[in-house]
Formats: sequence, C-alpha cells, structure tokens
Amino acid sequence: MGVSAENSAVIHADGVAPVIRRIRADEPWRWLEAGWADLRAVPAISLAYGFVFLSVSLSLAGLLFFSGLSALLPVFAAGFLLLGPLLAVGLYEASRRLEQGAPVRLADVLFVSSRNLTQLALVGAMLAGAMIVWLQIAGWLFALFFGPIGIPPLSEFAPLLLLSPRGLALLVIGTAAGGIIAFAVFAMSAISVPLLLARDVDAVTAVLASVRAVRENFWTMLLWAWIVALLTAFGIATWFLGLAVIFPLLGHATWHAQRALVADA
Repeated sequence: MGVSAENSAVIHADGVAPVIRRIRADEPWRWLEAGWADLRAVPAISLAYGFVFLSVSLSLAGLLFFSGLSALLPVFAAGFLLLGPLLAVGLYEASRRLEQGAPVRLADVLFVSSRNLTQLALVGAMLAGAMIVWLQIAGWLFALFFGPIGIPPLSEFAPLLLLSPRGLALLVIGTAAGGIIAFAVFAMSAISVPLLLARDVDAVTAVLASVRAVRENFWTMLLWAWIVALLTAFGIATWFLGLAVIFPLLGHATWHAQRALVADA
C-alpha cells in the first residue's frame, strides 16, 4: 500500500498496539478506487444504504422548509454530516465482509453485529456532541451579528448573508469556526469507527489512533478531507440526490483508508 518503514504505535487496554503507517501522498485516490470496486461488488446493498441516507437528508430538509427555518439548512446539513462516519458503519461492515470473502447481506449491513457496539456508541456520542456544539456556535454567531431577530427564509437570508457587511462577516467567521470544528471531528473520526469494527480496541484508543493517523500523515489526510468535503458538497448541491451514490462510495473508501493506515495485528 505504499507504506514507509516508519511507524508509530498507540497502546490500548489489552496491550496490543495498533501501528499507524506512513502512507504515500496519492493513497486517497486508491481508497476511492477500492471504494468504487466495493460499491460495484454489492451495488444493491450499497445504493440501498445510500438511499436510506438520502431519505433522511430529504426529510430533514423538508422539515426545515415547512417549519420556515430553511435558512438553517446549510448549518444542519454540515452538522448532520458530522455524524456521517458513524452513519456509514454498515458500509464498513460490507467492505470488511468483501475483504474476507464472506457473504454480504442487507441484514448484516443494516444491523451490524460487533463486540464493540458499546464503544461504537461512545464514539457516536462524541460525534453527536460535536454536532450540538456546532449548532450552538452557529446560533450564537447569528445572534451576535443580527441580534434577537427571527431567522428569515433562505430566499431572504442568502442575499442578506452575501450582500451586507454583517452578513459577509458572519459568513467568514462562521466558515472559519465550522472549518475548525469539522477538521477536529475529521481527525477524531477519520478511521476510528472502522477501526472499532476491525480491531478489539476501546473508543478512546480508536479516536486517539485516528488523530495520530491524521497528524502523522497530515498532508495526505488533508487531501482526503478535501476530497470528502468536495464530494459531499457536490452531493448536497444536487439537492442531496448525489449523496445516494457519494455516501456509500465514501463509506467503502473509508474502510480502505483504515486498512491502509493501521498495520495488521
């Protein structure tokens, strides 16, 4: 997998040390290629998973529109996608089964059976906490720049955001704040959830291993973060329709990212 000899270890409770590999700069493109191969190997299951994600996204968007809170759609979309690594756990399971030559059934993907379910829930709680923090910060920033006024519809809020000094300031500061939170969450979740499926580790060890992998392969993982962000943005720009394919593609690819970054036990 284009791995150098330099490795680093993260110790967990049972004494086994997951070793974080140093990888080549072009490795993310290989993960996408491998993810696409997995999607093609089990297209019905992968796309069914993608359409479930699409349905939830559209339901959330519809709820915001009908509640007169359409201006919050970008904020909720960003926050909702912070949970993406956990929501893709079934796709990691599909890729794991394909790698082992085991049958891949829809029930196995939708109802993942793992000895680390409690630890997966802990990581999920961390990601949910990050989403709540992001939504709270977004609310504070809006109140800071526009005061205690009601949130206008998206059709009115977009010109206000783009064509007024306060709106542009909110856009710049909000994007910076969101970017910092997003990258922190990316570092925590880049490989932690698939690692919990692959290895008998605890949630804290998995998260620390993920952070270590990002730190020791910073530019490569930054490229991967940009690929994930751009593909996700494209999926959202198509009124979420593109996510039906992009979400399973990225889910399968993330499994291969974990396999490339963590040495075999």
